[in-house]
Amino acid sequence: MIYAGIDAGSRALKIVLLDHESRQIVAAGIEDQGVDQAGLAEELFERMLATACAAREDVSRTVATGYARNALACADDTITEISCHAAGVRHLHPEARTIIEIGGQDSKLLRLNQDGSVYDFAMNDRCAAGTGRFLEVLASRLNIAIDDLGRLAAESTNPATISNICIVFAETEIIGLLAEGVPPADIVHGIEQAIASRVVTMVGRKIQPPVIFTGGVAMVPGMKAALEEALNTSVQVACMPQYTGALGAALLAARKARTV
Repeated sequence: MIYAGIDAGSRALKIVLLDHESRQIVAAGIEDQGVDQAGLAEELFERMLATACAAREDVSRTVATGYARNALACADDTITEISCHAAGVRHLHPEARTIIEIGGQDSKLLRLNQDGSVYDFAMNDRCAAGTGRFLEVLASRLNIAIDDLGRLAAESTNPATISNICIVFAETEIIGLLAEGVPPADIVHGIEQAIASRVVTMVGRKIQPPVIFTGGVAMVPGMKAALEEALNTSVQVACMPQYTGALGAALLAARKARTV
């Protein structure tokens, strides 16, 4: 038997399948989000089942999380992203006490008890500044791949100050900085620092290590270092950072199956 977790995020759809006995991942896949979220989920689900050499009747329980979780008819239950990311990160990193998750459209800070339960959290879901979308806009404006942002930031000698926290005005500010001749490397470094500073505002008080960084933005080179500098503490990038929500959903599906 298999447990399935689906993270229907704002920018991407992720699915993780877990083996019933070993709790090992037998398949994991990601697809860019689109208009027909339910249809995309069904297609990706079938591909992951084929990868795992399994059929739909082999799936004991499916849990969905993320923005579009309520649109997925293939799910037996829905659970919030807070609970799913906490479960997924703790499975991969049992020592975690603080989780920073930065996705395509929002960012989250989770504080965990020793047993892995969430006792406090903060979330920025009202502004794209401080999220992956901010970096996408920057990469597009500079006409480079998002994977090259970290390399460019490493060349910076004088990070630009990005004063606007709204992505619309920040883009205008970036255009102005380029017109003034500010090197792209300094702008990228400044943007990474600005995103990290948004996380600091969510922290509010002393952060408790170990700190695990997850979400799609965790894969952007330079963001880990920017967070470490802003928080004045070491930060570890999660294993499979794009999949922690889906993994947590699959683990919680297993937990629910045992209690039903």
